Amino acid sequence: MFRDYETAASAVQRRGVVEILIRELSKHASLEELLVYPLAKKVIPEMAGEVDEHLSEHMGLKRILASLDRLSAGDRLEGDLVAELRREVEHHVQEEEGEFFPRLREALGPEALGDLGEQLRKGKRAAPTRPHPHAPNEPPALAMAAPVAAVYDRVRDRLQRRPRT
Repeated sequence: MFRDYETAASAVQRRGVVEILIRELSKHASLEELLVYPLAKKVIPEMAGEVDEHLSEHMGLKRILASLDRLSAGDRLEGDLVAELRREVEHHVQEEEGEFFPRLREALGPEALGDLGEQLRKGKRAAPTRPHPHAPNEPPALAMAAPVAAVYDRVRDRLQRRPRT
């Protein structure tokens, strides 16, 4: 998506890519906060500090996404915010893929991983599509706030004719 942004031929195309980034990263963050991180804390209690660090990183990502969400096509701030978002996402992914997820996979085993994958797949259809940096990011409050935010987001997406993924 970041390459698509860089190679877009117009401000309108770049804005379309930004809207998809906002949607997909918002859903991704919400699902990790609702399903993955609480599970990690439960099965590997000593990972609680690491989970809290990831939650903090998510908050930073959501703030950038919220700033991008407020912009219109061609805004001069967009390129800088997308570059900042890319750096943050790449750092976050590197940490998770390098250490966090391998430890979680080892602790869960194949059957539990399959169950988690299925929950994530189903959850993606109902996850919020916009960033909500002021909303709770941990259960149980997140479990109550996320569905309400998701409905609100989807209504806004349709009214604003945002791309669907």
